[in-house]
Amino acid sequence: MQEDNIAIEVKDLKKEFKVSSSGKGILGKLQALFHRRHKVITAVDAINFKIKRGEFVGYVGENGAGKSTTIKMLTGILVPTSGSAEVNGIVPYKNRKKNAAKIGVVFGQRTQLWWDLPVCESFDLLRVIFRVSRFDFNRQMEKLEKALGLKPLLEMPVRKLSLGQRMRCDLAASLIHNPPVLFLDEPTIGLDVLAKENIRNFLSEINREEGTTIILTTHDMNDIEQLCKRLIILEEGRIMFDGETEFLKQKFVHEKVIEVEFHEVGCVIQGIPGVTVVREQGCKKWLTLDNDNSGIGEVIGTIASQYKIKDISVKEPSVESIIRNIYDNRIRLSTP
Repeated sequence: MQEDNIAIEVKDLKKEFKVSSSGKGILGKLQALFHRRHKVITAVDAINFKIKRGEFVGYVGENGAGKSTTIKMLTGILVPTSGSAEVNGIVPYKNRKKNAAKIGVVFGQRTQLWWDLPVCESFDLLRVIFRVSRFDFNRQMEKLEKALGLKPLLEMPVRKLSLGQRMRCDLAASLIHNPPVLFLDEPTIGLDVLAKENIRNFLSEINREEGTTIILTTHDMNDIEQLCKRLIILEEGRIMFDGETEFLKQKFVHEKVIEVEFHEVGCVIQGIPGVTVVREQGCKKWLTLDNDNSGIGEVIGTIASQYKIKDISVKEPSVESIIRNIYDNRIRLSTP
């Protein structure tokens, strides 16, 4: 039985695919005609997690890690080989219609809109499918049109939309029935910087104000950094990290970069514990700071008291670089 404050619960969820394999060369192909061989590929390997109502979770991993397979099981598209999953208290693959009524889904490479119909007619068809009243539909569309800039697109056939325009329309389509849980697979793909920022702001708003539970699968780590407080990282079908994004940064950010611009050229920085000059250009110097030796505030205070400073800034490694480091070095993670 799912707890009241839990939106998604996954227990020992596993998905295997049986694929045929033939031998090499002509002889191998001929043998496969009469004695076909199969091998089993494990896409998702007995994973466990719970997502509370109102959480905004990043679900990331390399290509083939099992992200899309997990999402497809949670949306009822695939049936797991073993284990269990519940979304809003519903087993998705046993009650697909009931589950579909309570979730929104955006797959970046596939549209849920009708190719030859104008966008507005696709929206109206979805209104009927999800049995949304005209009043609720108009109210929701007014909000979506403003947030996603849909008005110029409503009369256009879906086939004439650019990728970025279609993504905005697909996001709106997934929210017509105001679902409590939203699954997003690459929702900012093909968008320019301004459009990405508008969608991020919109997603943050519905998560904050309406309590929508959002699971975001993306390769854009800026999406993760700006939106997701929690991060689940997959590797070869298994969860290698499940915890707060901030914890991940604190665990692996042992070194910060300080960019200092002085009023004069040739200032020599020395005698500050944990600080190393790694680059110089004119009046600017780039320093690295080992967090284990000194606090950032203490170091900045020391520099400011000893030198005439025009500007100073501190930079941390991005979540993207941290995750890349984890994969490159196959670092095993543990949360508190």
